[in-house]
Amino acid sequence: MTLRVRALSEEEEPRLGRMTRSQKLGAGLVRRAQIIQHAVDGLSAPEIAARMGLCGATVRFWLKRFNERGLPGLEEDMRSGRPPTYTAEERSAVIAAALSRPAELGLPFASWTLDRLVAYLGEKGIGMKRRRVSEVLLAEGLKWRQEETWFGARVDPQFERKRGRSSASIPPRPRAA
Repeated sequence: MTLRVRALSEEEEPRLGRMTRSQKLGAGLVRRAQIIQHAVDGLSAPEIAARMGLCGATVRFWLKRFNERGLPGLEEDMRSGRPPTYTAEERSAVIAAALSRPAELGLPFASWTLDRLVAYLGEKGIGMKRRRVSEVLLAEGLKWRQEETWFGARVDPQFERKRGRSSASIPPRPRAA
């Protein structure tokens, strides 16, 4: 018994064509749309598999799923995974620390970096990895911003004194007349 793709609706046909040529959709979704398009064009599952370098079972799976669910069936299903391992208290501690000023916590720097925040949380008993801290902050809508720039004002008001004199190897520029 050969598996055939069902007839496309008037709405599905142009959408499928756009999906197969899309450069904005995910590569996996585009490939799945191409599988369906090849089937619509009359290729059998083994022919599609050979042309696209896929396993025949993969082609049959997506054809069957498309026949059952239509174009939304080409999207990946959510996969079950390991549940979050950090408590709400730990997540709120990450957010609270990120929103505080390091100097107020007795730390010797004026602004947080992700590495500094991870180290500080580790000292407080929250052994969260750098990536997870970043995910927690992004989920809360917090983004890192550049506080010190080459041309802008320095965060540290003591910067000039701490930096010391400029290098004597660089001759002073002549002033414009």
